[in-house]
Amino acid sequence: MRIVIVEDNASMRKVLVSVFARAGHEVVGIFEDGDGLEEKIGQVAPEVVCLDYILPGRDGLALLKSIQSFAPQIDVLFMTGSEEAGLEEKAADAGASGFIRKPFSQNQIVEELQVVEATRRLANQANNTHGRVPKRADAGAVLRGSAVIADDNGSVRLVLKALIQESGLKVVQSVTNGAEAVQAAKNHQPSVIFLDINMPVMGGMEALPLIKAASPQSAVVMVTGCVDKLQVTQAAGLGAVGYIIKPLRPAYVENFIRKLLGG
Repeated sequence: MRIVIVEDNASMRKVLVSVFARAGHEVVGIFEDGDGLEEKIGQVAPEVVCLDYILPGRDGLALLKSIQSFAPQIDVLFMTGSEEAGLEEKAADAGASGFIRKPFSQNQIVEELQVVEATRRLANQANNTHGRVPKRADAGAVLRGSAVIADDNGSVRLVLKALIQESGLKVVQSVTNGAEAVQAAKNHQPSVIFLDINMPVMGGMEALPLIKAASPQSAVVMVTGCVDKLQVTQAAGLGAVGYIIKPLRPAYVENFIRKLLGG
């Protein structure tokens, strides 16, 4: 894969370059801060950005959100040695494809990259079918229903769409906030709605009862980077049937959908 490294520690940059090269990846950019990162990324066209959290100027979370807004096809591997509470969940909600805590072993980061690469490959294959349900339906499986995705992050929508369709559901619409999700529920009456908790305009928890009123037969699955027991209980009380954790992993998502649809 083509990788950009954004890391302010010179020793860490050297380690990462060496690790990625030995694993067969190509490092196409090395930057010590996020100054002009969007333009630099546009020039070198990476597939992955390996992004540190604590940087001069804008921090990694701000940069992650910016990258995801203009280039959702790029995977971001978020790195940090910070013990800040909830940071991993914030990064996942912002669209990070993977998360590595420092200090890490070389095997850890290589394995995380392998997972990210496999997930994105599946997403690209599925989304290149131009809306057709891929492999399983193509192989003669019965279409198992329709789905709506509501998530404000473009990268998450791309990957989730691929995993959902791989499981035999047809994604009929993807939206970016809870208000749009309510309207999509009214319009499509889908079998399943995948509903992000943290979204602008209207969040998932606020939208959930409105969706259940608009489309009572739809199973609503919450999508979140943070598993808060109180929030999970509240969502269940409002009619959600379960939740999916970010960053998205194919085996976990497909197993969840398979159980949801009865095997």
